[in-house]
Amino acid sequence: MRFNADCALCLLRRHIETARGVGTDEQVTAFTKDLMRLFADGPEDMAAPWFTPEITRLFTAHFGLADDRYAQEKQDSNRYFLERQDTIRAMIEESGDPLYAGLQCAILGNYIDFSALQGEVSFRQLDEMLPLAKTIDVDRAVFEALRRDLAEGRELLYLTDNAGEIGFDRLFLETIHRHFPALAITVCVRGGPTQNDATAEDAAVVGMPFPVIGNGTRIPGTVLSMASEELKEALSRATVIIAKGQANVETLLDTGHGYNIYYAFLVKCVRFIQRFGKEKLTPMLVHEKEAR
Repeated sequence: MRFNADCALCLLRRHIETARGVGTDEQVTAFTKDLMRLFADGPEDMAAPWFTPEITRLFTAHFGLADDRYAQEKQDSNRYFLERQDTIRAMIEESGDPLYAGLQCAILGNYIDFSALQGEVSFRQLDEMLPLAKTIDVDRAVFEALRRDLAEGRELLYLTDNAGEIGFDRLFLETIHRHFPALAITVCVRGGPTQNDATAEDAAVVGMPFPVIGNGTRIPGTVLSMASEELKEALSRATVIIAKGQANVETLLDTGHGYNIYYAFLVKCVRFIQRFGKEKLTPMLVHEKEAR
């Protein structure tokens, strides 16, 4: 999904709002001019997440903010999951269809996004949403296709999104493993700190029991042309891929890659509302083939 005017407006709004909270009017104006230059000079064929490392550099240059400025939110998110993992696990295991319940909880975890949902994320709100995970409804035909691909597949590559959310993913993956023990599972995280996205450190904190690899960059999502060698190898081996979150949709959908990808996410922006015809925070499970 190539960067367009809607992406530019969204990023400008979010980042200028952040800048106003940490700098003077003069600093914010200079930052905004550099941000607009960045958008003007960016590659024509890249999605919005590609700009994230450069935007982080601008925040450091203009305001002295740390590269990992969401570090506290990530710690809080992982702690939130760890304190509630037994409750979430029980919700999954006591369901009539644990595999579907695991997906429901994993998609609910996509709410923990302090960047795209700037100023809207509340752990108190998430506590109220947890019992409602069992009401999440996605395209059942797509889910049954996913179930078949998992049952018949050799290797699953799971592309994660945010810290905290990766704990919800862990419980979903453990459920998949119980149902399909012959299926090899590899988990991919970001190659370094970026926004509140999950890294190898976050995977370790939440107790991820499956092999973890990095995507090779600090770009949210999965930019295939910049993927690490271990991610390229995992992609070539995978018979089924589950990609969590909007950034993976933005960077992978419509790129003609040919992989068997299922996207699981919450709708969070105007671009996605328009693309999928759904309201904000609608849960989605979309297969690459049907999404094109």
